[in-house]
Amino acid sequence: MTDVTDGVLHTLFQSDQGGHEQVVLCQDRATGLKAVIAIHSTALGPALGGTRFYPYATEEAAVADALNLARGMSYKNAMAGLEHGGGKAVIIGDPEQIKTEELLLAYGRFVASLGGRYVTACDVGTYVADMDVVSRECRWTTGRSPENGGAGDSSVLTSYGVFQGMRASAQHLWGDPTLRGRKVGVAGVGKVGHYLVEHLLEDGAEVVITDVRADAVRRITEAHPEVAVAEDTDALIRTEGLDIYAPCALGGALNDGTVPVLTAKVVCGAANNQLAHAGVEKDLADRKILYAPDYVVNAGGVIQVADELHGFDFDRCKTKATKIFDTTLAIFARAKEDGIPPAAAADRIAEQRMAEARSGQVLGKTAQV
Repeated sequence: MTDVTDGVLHTLFQSDQGGHEQVVLCQDRATGLKAVIAIHSTALGPALGGTRFYPYATEEAAVADALNLARGMSYKNAMAGLEHGGGKAVIIGDPEQIKTEELLLAYGRFVASLGGRYVTACDVGTYVADMDVVSRECRWTTGRSPENGGAGDSSVLTSYGVFQGMRASAQHLWGDPTLRGRKVGVAGVGKVGHYLVEHLLEDGAEVVITDVRADAVRRITEAHPEVAVAEDTDALIRTEGLDIYAPCALGGALNDGTVPVLTAKVVCGAANNQLAHAGVEKDLADRKILYAPDYVVNAGGVIQVADELHGFDFDRCKTKATKIFDTTLAIFARAKEDGIPPAAAADRIAEQRMAEARSGQVLGKTAQV
């Protein structure tokens, strides 16, 4: 019998990182679709989270990522004040090689089969055009184009929310919410990162960037020759005089190798699951590096796609995303009050909101009886 003590089943049923309500494995051999839909919680409402299309090394790695991302969405949606629980989906494979209209339609049918328990959107490897295709089979699809009744690219407000988190970090640490004169390093200048660079430059920051894709870097430097370029992320995080580090690519950016060499005084970025494992948040605190929890500051995108379900209004969404500034400051205050790292403080606040929602559900059911 296979030992799954350290595997995804152990994570799902026995570890503190589990507790998911439902995990659906989806396969359509005709199109080559292999997908995982993970619903962590519906305490606050239907689970909401994007679809990641990625060439995972193993199916187990894909399931593990879906579990992690779904759990993170529960906390993100709770902290954003949304009436949504957390969910996430991953499609296994290289989108450049296997993504087809037929595959996306098959995926849409699987999402639709959940009857609204899970609402999907864009993520790494999926785009607005893809959601337009998925929506042809599934009405619980957000992140669609304006032409198809959607809000369009959610990266716009994701970057804006991260910028608000940076402003709050500056306020907390330096007593002033401006980034003017601060040196900010952005790792990953793709869908979200390039918008973030624009906000930083407009606010007067000195910006250093890096990305594994030369074209992404070139798009920034051609428009803004004053932006400096680091050879890679390792060089970026060691940059002398760096005030803020913004990880805006894939997760795990803060780990046992990177935290000891970080020169920045603040970490605030758009990437999901930046803490590689439990304990990293304490390592950051021990080094007196202020960490703005990723799922708090990068919630602008989910605020945008959630609003799409109610008739999208950009100004309404931007107002909500602006409140990320206040939410981030409240987390720093709670962390100081409780004597814990900001990541733990954010978790406590989110868990309290979910627990209160579950309690209300139970009381409601009891009252009906």
